[in-house]
Amino acid sequence: MIFLKRISKPFLLLAIGFVLTFSDSMAQNYNTGLGLRLGSFNGVTVKHFLNSENALEGLLSTRWDGFLITGLYEYQNSLGIDEAPTFDWFIGGGAHIGFWNVDAYPDKYKPDFDGGIPIIGLDFVIGLEYTFEEAPFSLSLDWKPGFNIFGYSHWWGDGAAFSARYTFNS
Repeated sequence: MIFLKRISKPFLLLAIGFVLTFSDSMAQNYNTGLGLRLGSFNGVTVKHFLNSENALEGLLSTRWDGFLITGLYEYQNSLGIDEAPTFDWFIGGGAHIGFWNVDAYPDKYKPDFDGGIPIIGLDFVIGLEYTFEEAPFSLSLDWKPGFNIFGYSHWWGDGAAFSARYTFNS
């Protein structure tokens, strides 16, 4: 949760004010959501629906004194719960590109070289998302493992995260 410590108080107050200002708009069946992703890889998430079942998600995240830019294509559908019609599951895949500082890796993952390395890899994602009908918010919990195919080739299975998004309708 180091990411939360890095958020300045003025930024946090501004974000809360923004959310409260626009909280009267509906979020049911949103088109685009913008928010924070907190987990092993902390960062920002933007999710945009192409149609009722297909979405593109972009992530800008940090880890090990570096950053990743990730693009995902996701298929999303309802869990079929009558009492919660906006409770969905999703699955998808994509790719990432970024830069990590090898010196910041935990010893059990540390490769044989020092310094920073560029990385390119593939990602998979599966998760659950709940969109509030009365407020412009969605919450999701997902697992996004990845495999670096360039740079330090390695499987990263610890990509679980919680995301909270402010949602927009067009």
